[in-house]
Amino acid sequence: MLVKFIRSYYPVSVLAGLLACGAKQQQPRGLPPAIPVTVDTVKSTDAVYYDEYPGIIVAINQTDIRAQVAGYITNIFFKDGQEVTKGQKLYSIDQQLYNANYQQALANLQVQQTNLIKAQKDADRYHDLDKQDAIAKQQVDYADAALETAKKQVAAAQANADAVKSNLNFSTITAPFSGTIGISQVRIGTSVVAGQTVLNTISTDNPMAVDFSVDQNEVYRFSKLLQERQHANDSTFSIVFGTDIYPSHGTISLIDRAVDPQTGTIKTRLIFPNSKNLLKAGMTTKVRVLNNASKKAIIIPYKAITEQLGEFFVYVVGDSSKVSQRKVVLGQALGASVIVKDGLTPGEIIAVQGVQNLREGATISIAKPATNPAAHKN
Repeated sequence: MLVKFIRSYYPVSVLAGLLACGAKQQQPRGLPPAIPVTVDTVKSTDAVYYDEYPGIIVAINQTDIRAQVAGYITNIFFKDGQEVTKGQKLYSIDQQLYNANYQQALANLQVQQTNLIKAQKDADRYHDLDKQDAIAKQQVDYADAALETAKKQVAAAQANADAVKSNLNFSTITAPFSGTIGISQVRIGTSVVAGQTVLNTISTDNPMAVDFSVDQNEVYRFSKLLQERQHANDSTFSIVFGTDIYPSHGTISLIDRAVDPQTGTIKTRLIFPNSKNLLKAGMTTKVRVLNNASKKAIIIPYKAITEQLGEFFVYVVGDSSKVSQRKVVLGQALGASVIVKDGLTPGEIIAVQGVQNLREGATISIAKPATNPAAHKN
């Protein structure tokens, strides 16, 4: 009896199981919930901002002062860091040897000049005798040759005296131009070598130059700025030190002759007034160049941007509240916003907050923007 019951129950249980599985498969699957995000409408507006470049302060005119003759420093005629004028005495080198050489050169010159006078008189006398046919032609030729030799010896002695006098003059070193002289690298009694020992450095300090490099794609833009005459209050160029903005604006002075093939950049120079001596050669700064060329630029919140493998994307809201991912080309960052050069058109709606939860084709629900409770406190 028990065996018959089991046999009759088995087909019924199998059938019931199959019916139950079929019922589960026929049940509709639930749709994924909509992802809450905040959205923004793409708009275009005039964008005025500053392009920034690293720069360095350089003196317009700067040179190392080196001795042109060897010897010992006998005197220093300035104070370190002093303003000096062109031609002002800076150093003197022991002149005893150079003065003695000059006196010897003058004496030799006088001897040669005396020989020239004698040779001239001999030649004149022989020519007078030749007119009377009272001397052999050969003697006249010898006298003329001696005269030419004496003239050349005088010229050589004069050149030697000039050279020795130059060495004597070089023993007194003067400022090549007006500017600020640095800390002396030598002291009284220091032995210097001609053309090698650096005594000091002098540079101009008003105005000062700022050198920075721009990409070769910007050469045309900066060439136009160079051709346009800037007035004193033009705010196109400014420099920044940390958070401090230099009070005076600069003007573009020159663009280097060629692009550096290794970096693809070209050096550009600005000129800034420095009447208060705030700028020092060698200082690093940030050059700010006013850019008002982006008319009707598209600006969106930076938080709407997602990055993947070095490329940038936004989620555009389409029909049925579904989003599609779109690649964009970014421009200058403007605080919490950024310029979009390509990829969006005005009037489109993009997701802003909550984009980290989105995927292609995701359904969204528009949430209210989060508010900052601190903003409502008095």
